[in-house]
Amino acid sequence: MSALYPLKFKTIYKDKIWGGNKIKTYLGKDFSPLPNCGETWEISGVKTDVSVVDSGAFEGESLAGLLEKYKEELVGKKVYDRFGNIFPLLVKFIDANDWLSIQVHPNDELAKQRHNSFGKTEMWYIIESDPGSTLIAGFNQPLDEKIYLDKLNSGHLMDILNKETANAGDVFFLPAGRVHTIGKGLLLAEIQQTSDITYRIYDFDRVDDKGNKRELHTEEALAAIDYKQYPDYKTKYEARENADVNAVMCPYFTTNVMAFTHDTAKDYSTLDSFVIHVCVEGAYTIIHENENYNVKMGECILLPKAINQIQIQTTNGFKILESYIA
Repeated sequence: MSALYPLKFKTIYKDKIWGGNKIKTYLGKDFSPLPNCGETWEISGVKTDVSVVDSGAFEGESLAGLLEKYKEELVGKKVYDRFGNIFPLLVKFIDANDWLSIQVHPNDELAKQRHNSFGKTEMWYIIESDPGSTLIAGFNQPLDEKIYLDKLNSGHLMDILNKETANAGDVFFLPAGRVHTIGKGLLLAEIQQTSDITYRIYDFDRVDDKGNKRELHTEEALAAIDYKQYPDYKTKYEARENADVNAVMCPYFTTNVMAFTHDTAKDYSTLDSFVIHVCVEGAYTIIHENENYNVKMGECILLPKAINQIQIQTTNGFKILESYIA
């Protein structure tokens, strides 16, 4: 029998120039003494911000330390063979009280070459949105580097960007290379590769409290950008109650939306991977080996590979983003 159990971690709070208060008012997470909070990192293997276990026998231990000790028992053999002692996913909540910078992330090849890092493919699940809130994903016309630079340098970058209305329940998949940003009034969950590499293209000429503009990465971004136009930028999935609905499937993660109004059970015995639950609505209790683990909206829990079966109980229902590496 494994010593591993369902793991919750201490939230890492990030003060951002564009952050707001929904992390506290909507998700119920106290980020004081920060004046506002743009991001929380819920499960992280990023070297500068490694998650620490919040409760149970491993309280105070780091995710990196557990991975080094338990290896495939924690993440699965296939995952461990591929990623070694680096936990491969980063889970965040993001509250945009203003537009984030327009940005792009490099793919694995470019990130390895430049930063000895993974690339950054990610997805967003919109938890809550102010009326009329929008975001940017990709381009609204076919481009090449020259046209892009002409628009950027002439101050007309916004003319070529694809703007999407974003409502609660919407999913956006953002492969590395896709220019994007989150608009004002959006609260979302983000699941991504373990990487903190962002090339900032445009920051709306903002200054911080000391009057300084944030650094731009115009040259670095050129080789990272995917200049193609795509027919659909919003992910199509059929939201259904009391079912596991696949929303995203890519080499880096698979994410299903689980919306249940009653108790259920999960059998992960055929899956050679850890599983992450991100609770975006309601609350539930995981029962494993006669122990109860309570999870509510705004919380995440990591189920090690060694856990094959769980019972899930709920009083008023829940919605979970269930993620793993297929």
